[in-house]
Amino acid sequence: MNSASEKDEFAQGLEPARLTWAVLLGRWVDFARSALALPENEDGRRLRAAVPDIIMLQAVWFALQHLDELDTSQRSVGIDRAEILIEKHGARLRDRFGVRMPDQLQTLLEDAASELDARQGER
Repeated sequence: MNSASEKDEFAQGLEPARLTWAVLLGRWVDFARSALALPENEDGRRLRAAVPDIIMLQAVWFALQHLDELDTSQRSVGIDRAEILIEKHGARLRDRFGVRMPDQLQTLLEDAASELDARQGER
């Protein structure tokens, strides 16, 4: 780094929000890859098929926590979309697992629904 502008550019690349996003993205890429190693039995196939739903519910939960970063006019739209996504992906998980849904997935659904409930007052 030869100049102050190069140092500033480098520092901007290390902003906490960017690192947080990079870490989050890397975590879910690793999670998706790990699904390939699930056993070839019924439970493994069920979990492998649930990976997109799990990732979407986590993304919605995270996005709802950052709803205040949206322009006020977009918050209601975000809440509506979050509600639709939670219902859609939650229904897929319930269809796939029924009463045998793993506790972690049940907690994920509850966390997403709870965050949505908390944000619905911000319309």
